Amino acid sequence: MMLKPESFPFSDCTEKAFNPNLFATANPAAIAKTPELAAFGNFKNSAIFVVPKQKSMDTTEILITIRKIVRSINLESKKIQKEYGVSIPQILCLSYLHASKNYQSTQGEIRRFLNLNSSTTSGIIDRLEIKGFLARLPKQGDKRVVNIALTSKGSELLNRIPPLLHDRLTEKLQALPNVKLHQIQESLQTLVNLLDIGQLEASPMLTSDDPIEEMKATDR
Repeated sequence: MMLKPESFPFSDCTEKAFNPNLFATANPAAIAKTPELAAFGNFKNSAIFVVPKQKSMDTTEILITIRKIVRSINLESKKIQKEYGVSIPQILCLSYLHASKNYQSTQGEIRRFLNLNSSTTSGIIDRLEIKGFLARLPKQGDKRVVNIALTSKGSELLNRIPPLLHDRLTEKLQALPNVKLHQIQESLQTLVNLLDIGQLEASPMLTSDDPIEEMKATDR
């Protein structure tokens, strides 16, 4: 069906729906020289709708955004380590104990919370125990089971440390609707696929500290 010029009266066009700059006089020769123009019909001396060619997005902005995230995580990790002498994984371990019943938990429960393997979790606990922030206690009624308990020194440390990026982001993500969360996950997964790093293991914590390196340092 051929659309007639009368189908596009300018009087019915609102500024919001139509941009005057997107209209041009139909000229076959001009249209032939401008392939990005999309006309509703081949009209002589009549208005046609012009679809401007979409500009390519500068990927530099994407790289800058990623760099901002990485740098903020690195800066926080270094600041916490310098000012408080502990790593982000160690703080998350202490925070978990602080939220646990009687400020105690088992190593297995801590491991599942941190989503780390047993040897790495043990290394984190060892370093915190050496610093006096937690203690290993035999479970009452069953001395074969050892509980990990938060000490008063560890509790005082938590009171002095400001909220982490990990906690702030988690709280804000939980406030978003599921649709938005799925969009964020899909975008991040696209980056992971582009970088071909899907095979890397990672725990759900925002930190530049490597928990595995902590475990190796404890073994030396």
